[in-house]
Amino acid sequence: MIKRLCIAITMVFAMTSMAAAATVAVATGNVNLRAGPSTRYPVVVVVPAGARIVTHGCLPGYTWCDIGFGSYRGWVSARYVQVIYNGAPVILSPAVAAGVGVAVIAFNNAYWDNYYASYPWYYRGPAYYGQAARSCGPNGCSGTVTGPYGGTASGARGCGPRGCAGAGTITGPNGGSVQGARRCGPYGCIGGYRAVGPNGGTRSGVRHFRW
Repeated sequence: MIKRLCIAITMVFAMTSMAAAATVAVATGNVNLRAGPSTRYPVVVVVPAGARIVTHGCLPGYTWCDIGFGSYRGWVSARYVQVIYNGAPVILSPAVAAGVGVAVIAFNNAYWDNYYASYPWYYRGPAYYGQAARSCGPNGCSGTVTGPYGGTASGARGCGPRGCAGAGTITGPNGGSVQGARRCGPYGCIGGYRAVGPNGGTRSGVRHFRW
């Protein structure tokens, strides 16, 4: 399979003249081409393994990429995008993106309007697929929100006889994250957080409140 992919991508590069804003690549496996950069978005078409695709750019962090496949346009996870770098086929990543001419781009309403006006789910708009998922039970509620660029926010909150507590995590599309928790009782609250940057830097803190 790897040998066939190498041959396919080499032939694609040999036969195609690349524009400055697009990079020719090969799909490493059968993958859903989606209408936005998240698995929440509807599927436009399935791209078969070994198919020629054109990469028009990726979100910051190169997690999801804007792909052209035949007459279709949409988004796939970067782990399914294989390019030629220094003469060898490699998976697209931040380390090789600049070397193969893949730029950072944004996903917005204009993109949605330009490519999906004829689809039955177009009227919902891109924001619909970034909505929150929430559930509640006898002890509290929890929920998750996924943004259009791949970032997520999740949390839970509940109350009992001794007070209330909550915790949450925010993860950015570039890999940075913030975790926080807070607990309150009859005499006050205590809360803390820990932040981790996409490059590994950290920061944390604790705060006490008394009634």
